[in-house]
Amino acid sequence: MSEAAQLSIRAESRVRDASFVMSGHHCHQCSELFYVESGACRFLVDENIVDLHSGDFIMIPPMVVHYTRYLFGACKRTVVLFERDDVSALALEHIPGGERFLNETGIFQVPEAYRADTVRYLEQLSAEEKICDPHSAAIQQTALQALFLLCSRVCDFLSDPPKEIHTTDPHILQAARYISAHYMQPLTTAEIADKVGFSPNYLSRRFRQETGIGLHEYIVFIRLHRAALELVATEDSVTTVAFRCGFSDSNYFKDAFKKKYGVTPRAYRKRA
Repeated sequence: MSEAAQLSIRAESRVRDASFVMSGHHCHQCSELFYVESGACRFLVDENIVDLHSGDFIMIPPMVVHYTRYLFGACKRTVVLFERDDVSALALEHIPGGERFLNETGIFQVPEAYRADTVRYLEQLSAEEKICDPHSAAIQQTALQALFLLCSRVCDFLSDPPKEIHTTDPHILQAARYISAHYMQPLTTAEIADKVGFSPNYLSRRFRQETGIGLHEYIVFIRLHRAALELVATEDSVTTVAFRCGFSDSNYFKDAFKKKYGVTPRAYRKRA
């Protein structure tokens, strides 16, 4: 339908649990606003793994790879996808950080007293997507501005997302720090396990239990994230960036990069 094609805002609410497993990390060409209405989930974004609980929002800028796991039972979450032009200049004047808010991953928390209002705006976004008449786009944009203005008024905006894997296990934290410090070098499970005093099999099992993802998957995630930063910050060839970020095969790097970011490394650099 032509009317549906005119809606740039998408909103979806679903209940997920541990039986739902995402096929892999992904990203969008638009911005994503992720809200936890009830329950909790684990979010991997940039190099961080954070746990989100009821009342938490996380803002995901375009082309930022992320991954969600539902390890703590049923979780009702709403995902809102929107374009930069859907946010008015007036709303940005009130949002902490202004334009930077849309360009950086950020977490903000809705006080319990205002969560019903938050859900009402989210439900309106979703309802208009289903109605999809000539008024829907304007009503959606109005609801989105109202949501952002409400959050600007009442939410607690975290100045910096947690910088490390969310775990109380010092050995897993040590392993994650080691990966972040040595991602550019050849890394094996045995080498990392030796640094933390575990056997390779036990470390792999424990890492997945604590973080929700596999050890190798985390290594690749860190390398891809670093490579994406270097593609934007340098003019070095794609192959040079791949090798510098720990990939021994440039073709594997290109395939993995496109799978995670949806575009080739060259296209990502050109777009950035």
